[in-house]
Amino acid sequence: MIAQGTEANEPLNLLTGNQCILGLVAVFIFFAVSGFLITQSFEQTQAPLRYLLKRCLRIFPGLILVLVLTAFVLGPIVTTLPLTDYLHRPEPYFYVLRNAYFSLKVHELPGVMFVDNPVGLEVNGALWSLGCEFQMYIMVMLLGICRLINVPVCILLLALGMACIQYEPLSFLTQYDALSFLGGWGWTLSFFAMGMLIYKLRDWRYTFDGRVAIVAVIGLIASIPLQQFILLFAPFGCYLAIYIARHPRIPFIPAAKFGDLSYGLYIFGWPSEQLVIWLMGGHAAWWQVFIDATLVASVLAFLSWHLVEKRALRLKPRSRHLQAEILAS
Repeated sequence: MIAQGTEANEPLNLLTGNQCILGLVAVFIFFAVSGFLITQSFEQTQAPLRYLLKRCLRIFPGLILVLVLTAFVLGPIVTTLPLTDYLHRPEPYFYVLRNAYFSLKVHELPGVMFVDNPVGLEVNGALWSLGCEFQMYIMVMLLGICRLINVPVCILLLALGMACIQYEPLSFLTQYDALSFLGGWGWTLSFFAMGMLIYKLRDWRYTFDGRVAIVAVIGLIASIPLQQFILLFAPFGCYLAIYIARHPRIPFIPAAKFGDLSYGLYIFGWPSEQLVIWLMGGHAAWWQVFIDATLVASVLAFLSWHLVEKRALRLKPRSRHLQAEILAS
């Protein structure tokens, strides 16, 4: 997308007949895995305040780091404005402040154009999903407080999320400020809810049955000619992702050997690609951008984890005693 400025030649887009790209599938799987793990986190924590603090310490330190580096390191390198003019403009500061609370109104920087194509001005197109993710955290907490994290509620959320996808997403409702959250939260809800549902059914004997996986494969394949790939990816694709991840015969990959780099790779990936394509003069094959940007993002994710994220997570309260101390302070 960044290298070519179009999704027309993207492999999954070609396979599905212009229904979806691999980048979106990765986001869908991310939400499904998150639904599984975040539900587990709340039920193991059993303390709403402690749960919320853990979630904030996981998402905000890395986010603020990438925003600051993007606005005040990457921006000054790429901008066509003199450095003093750039720093005197309000946009870099608003970019950090507003994106820190998931407002995407400022998503460009003054004088910054990485490549001359439709996404050349977009500083970090991956940040849109973080606000949706945080809304899911709040949803799980509220459901947990009300003791509503159960199979029927998860099925209801899955159905609501699929309705939001099918009806684009309930656009006639999003015109009202009070219901505008349906645009992002609703569109990603089905994938997260599927992860929640699988977690709640994890001990049922048929949940991770190979026959169910075969049905899911058939359903996912059928979704392509039905022109419903995104809609049906929630029940079928998300199930398959978690089924494969938990399958005992799948070789264990020590992905965390160098730290938990997944979040850092996600938030640093897009600006790394933009930097690489800019350094190449705006002309490079997609595979060149992918390889070089992966190396850059991996280094940044490694530094982010070890210098910021891991240190921040040490601050999370680990017991009810600590929670009581926080409430009393």
